[in-house]
Amino acid sequence: QGKLVESGGGSVQAGGSLRLSCVASGTTYHPLCMGWFRQSPGKEREGVAFLDDGGLTHYADSVQGRFTISKDTAKNILYLEMNDLKPEDTAVYYCAAPVYEAGLQPCAAIKSNLRRFGPWGQGTQVTVSS
Repeated sequence: QGKLVESGGGSVQAGGSLRLSCVASGTTYHPLCMGWFRQSPGKEREGVAFLDDGGLTHYADSVQGRFTISKDTAKNILYLEMNDLKPEDTAVYYCAAPVYEAGLQPCAAIKSNLRRFGPWGQGTQVTVSS
């Protein structure tokens, strides 16, 4: 499935913005769904935003209206635009594709099941101070 590398994290004050990027390399795998996840210390990894191949988006309630997921198909890059950041958004953010067996499933069918995604990269740290 190639390699996914996240970047764009950093430290910002509450109300600030960041844009995360996820570059896919070494693969011809094009699943129907791609997603952004995050994990804070002591908490389980959670899905934040998902994008279907046809353009349909899905967002966690906590980020709805503030985060936007998009992709540059030609460059094979997935983005997460994050606005109005809050301290509770502090986490390591990961992008992920579905495991190969789930590659033809839409986001709605798999976004709630962490086990349908992977492997996981190193992630990028986002820290929001109040």
